[in-house]
Amino acid sequence: MPDTLSPAAVMHLWFEHVWNRGRAEAIDERLAPNALVHGLADSTGQEVRGPAGFRQFYQAFRGAFPDIHCAIEDTLESADTVAVRCVVRGTHTGETLGFAATQRRVSFTGMVFAKVKNGQITEAWNNFDFVSFHKQLGISPP
Repeated sequence: MPDTLSPAAVMHLWFEHVWNRGRAEAIDERLAPNALVHGLADSTGQEVRGPAGFRQFYQAFRGAFPDIHCAIEDTLESADTVAVRCVVRGTHTGETLGFAATQRRVSFTGMVFAKVKNGQITEAWNNFDFVSFHKQLGISPP
């Protein structure tokens, strides 16, 4: 039976459960098996594919920012596509991003456009202000 949630509802669940509550199992619930996630890279520098690929990125980022919180500011929806504008906040207490924890708080913005089918994200385009992110941590962007 197809999931009847709107694309906007799926994205709200994604940010709330995956990022804000830290429910890694929600990745498998809301990210399609063959999903392509543009704008995020895996450990080899390739675009993220599927739940397993996303989990690598997620574990590294959430490990570095265990108190991460993504606040959705705006959501626009059209048919199977949704756009989300958010603010990401957290404290850099972990060393899972390849450099020492700075203990600094960050606050940066981002946008995600996603295609949703049957309650799962099938493709997403991410654009986050990682320049501001790196400046707030006092490190140079890669």
